[in-house]
Amino acid sequence: MAGGGHHIRWQAGTGSGQGEARPVSGPLDQDSWVDRKRQLLLENGRLAFMEQAGAEPAVVLVHGFTDTSRSFSLLMPHLAGHRLVIPDLRNHGSSFGAEPDGLGCFASDLIALAKAKNLHRPVLVGHSLGAMVAIEACAAAPGLFGALVLIGCSLRPRIGNEHPVTTGLQALRDPIHPADPFFDYWHHCREDVPRAFLEKIALEASGMPAARWRSVLDLIRHVDLTTRVHERGSIETVLINGVEDMLFGSVDRALLVSALPDATAIDLPRTGHNPHWEEPALVAAVIRNCAAAAQ
Repeated sequence: MAGGGHHIRWQAGTGSGQGEARPVSGPLDQDSWVDRKRQLLLENGRLAFMEQAGAEPAVVLVHGFTDTSRSFSLLMPHLAGHRLVIPDLRNHGSSFGAEPDGLGCFASDLIALAKAKNLHRPVLVGHSLGAMVAIEACAAAPGLFGALVLIGCSLRPRIGNEHPVTTGLQALRDPIHPADPFFDYWHHCREDVPRAFLEKIALEASGMPAARWRSVLDLIRHVDLTTRVHERGSIETVLINGVEDMLFGSVDRALLVSALPDATAIDLPRTGHNPHWEEPALVAAVIRNCAAAAQ
């Protein structure tokens, strides 16, 4: 995928020159996910992560706001054969630490993990908040990562006081119920996404205190990476966007493409804010190509 600046509208089954999706034997067991996590002790807490042995370069997958490493469980079988490292962000899932005061806190944890695992220029994949963290990590540690894949990303989120996310989060009260109607909006996706997966995702998100939901949202609302993104170094960058993304839509995509003219931009039709849930095989094909180019 070298030679950026491409804009691709990719449809399932076409390949679009990016490599065909490989068949898999079936989804991972959602019930055993938490038990398979490993732990990295940090100065200010503990970082939980999943790891899968496989070929280098490794792929580091960084989830979004209120999710956990489980967010990539549907993608993982399509990346069989690759070394994968998938953390729970600070104070998400099984990770804990001091309350973050900016993206730099999340990024420093990610950099510490990459160094602790002796990863050599891994492919860094981030979704939503995880994509913002990935940009910050690349800027904070130039040369540490070999390629960057941004899924459902915004450089400057436009989440105002009347936005459904803001009003929905303000209405949440502890204990949050995993069947709260807000999750129908928050985890909106196509009907073919496995129900067992969505139930686990909602259960884990509901375990986060409402005050933390609001504090992290406030952090996100103040993010502006329009300058920082240019400090990420010389690194191949791919943008994956769902055409029907209700959170970061066409304005966010246009800003990304304008700021990163050398990046490869891939638009997935009939796909929302979570392309790795709705089109895991296609997203995995993009990641595999990045890994091959980074070798």
